[in-house]
Amino acid sequence: MPQKRIDRVLEIIKQQGYVTVKYLCDELHYSTATINRDLNDLQQQKLIVRRYGGAEYVVRKGTPLVFRYHQMRPVKRLISQTAAQMIEDGMRIFIDGSTTAHYIGECIKDKQNITVITNNMNLVAHLSERGIRCICLGGQVYEPPYMTGGLEAAMQAETYTADLCFFSTGGMSSNGEIYDSDGYLPVHRAMLARSEKCVLLIDHEKIDNWRVRVLGDLSVVDTIITDYEFSQAVHDKFPNTEFITVQTPKSQL
Repeated sequence: MPQKRIDRVLEIIKQQGYVTVKYLCDELHYSTATINRDLNDLQQQKLIVRRYGGAEYVVRKGTPLVFRYHQMRPVKRLISQTAAQMIEDGMRIFIDGSTTAHYIGECIKDKQNITVITNNMNLVAHLSERGIRCICLGGQVYEPPYMTGGLEAAMQAETYTADLCFFSTGGMSSNGEIYDSDGYLPVHRAMLARSEKCVLLIDHEKIDNWRVRVLGDLSVVDTIITDYEFSQAVHDKFPNTEFITVQTPKSQL
């Protein structure tokens, strides 16, 4: 019970950015002493900073894009190879700007008459050279030099429909909650809403890696492809979500 309460406290702080102790007490119906203990615990974990009679969420700086392409590369490739097997000739697919989904581009060069809609300009250049029809979502360059994001990119995504959506985020909880960043959140929401089937690609290093916003939980996706072993309780909690677990030899990590 205490951990569940602490998780709820952190969720509220993440959503609001900053909240007072009084606000948390009124919202959750716990005593000031209890909330203060929870905030002290979260501050020790470096998830929040206590200030001005309340608490502020600590926004973690992500790893630069150029380095993320090389992180967990064997796992990302295996996850993307598994995802690419779902793509059939003639499909229209969303592929988001994540470095994990980028590797799908290596697996679909022989597909016929497919259309890729993405906010990854590097992927567009790579696939268009191979004769694959690509649509690049414009808008603000969220992560230089390749990735677009924000409301403009999301509005463009909303003008298309797709058979499949492949996406990844910066983190999720081991309980199935999916986190996202401000720039990609509206793009992901648009892609999910406009796709027949949504597939989340995520490796074990992103599990319990907090991010600023909550996209939803595993109920918003049809399939998750991962190398992380989720508990049976999570499988039971999301019976309509397909779990595909890949195994990568430790020598390749």
